Amino acid sequence: MVSDLSPMDTAKFVSAKRALDFVESGMRLGLGTGSTAAWMVRILGEMVREEGLKVIGVPTSERTAELARKVGVPISTLDEVKWLDLTIDGADEFDPNLNLIKGGGGALLQEKIVATASDQMVVITDASKEVETLGNFPLPVEVVTFGWETSKALAEEALMNVDVMGRASTLRMAGDRPFVTDEGHYILDFHLRRIGEPRKLSLILNQIPGVVENGLFIDICDTVVIGYGDGTVEVRDINAGTVEHERIDVIERDNLFVDIAD
Repeated sequence: MVSDLSPMDTAKFVSAKRALDFVESGMRLGLGTGSTAAWMVRILGEMVREEGLKVIGVPTSERTAELARKVGVPISTLDEVKWLDLTIDGADEFDPNLNLIKGGGGALLQEKIVATASDQMVVITDASKEVETLGNFPLPVEVVTFGWETSKALAEEALMNVDVMGRASTLRMAGDRPFVTDEGHYILDFHLRRIGEPRKLSLILNQIPGVVENGLFIDICDTVVIGYGDGTVEVRDINAGTVEHERIDVIERDNLFVDIAD
């Protein structure tokens, strides 16, 4: 039950709940991937079922699509809806300019496509994801499986000309096999520790043969909603230059997850 949430889950819950205030009936919504985004989809499903909210969701991964179907959120594809009013998604890191690292869950390619096809992107997160400079979280880079070791070597060499503190990368694994994205690609995680020029790095990485996309989201996020374990949230709008603080009610609702099998 919601009242029994840990401080971390409370932070994720209130962030997701507050972000849904941006949603209006009739919207086409990008539905993010990850633990915080999962809270958002679950609460959105309740709004659809109990409040009659009319939306169409475009999931950024198959697991988000599965959850949306389970909780009753109508879904479609980006090719069908063409453009989105709003995307709500999580982040692995964000800096003061609301630049992001995403892809810890392995869905960065679809997440970036959906986010850039939206009028607005709202990021839902907790305070632990805020950094002064990106790079502490490993940067995911999605690569085609053919010649991935060559792409890895070329990327590490290219990093010599960029302001970073490390150049090592590892192939992401799922048990004893390489992790494979929904699009059939591998992911290289670059342990850079600090990214001094994220825009330059993003451009350089995407010029390397075999690289499909990287997890740097530059000038894409409009608003970040930061949740805290005490039930408060901070809403930062990069375009308006505003910062708001609120308290979100965390109440016990037995029917919120009644039809969800974890």
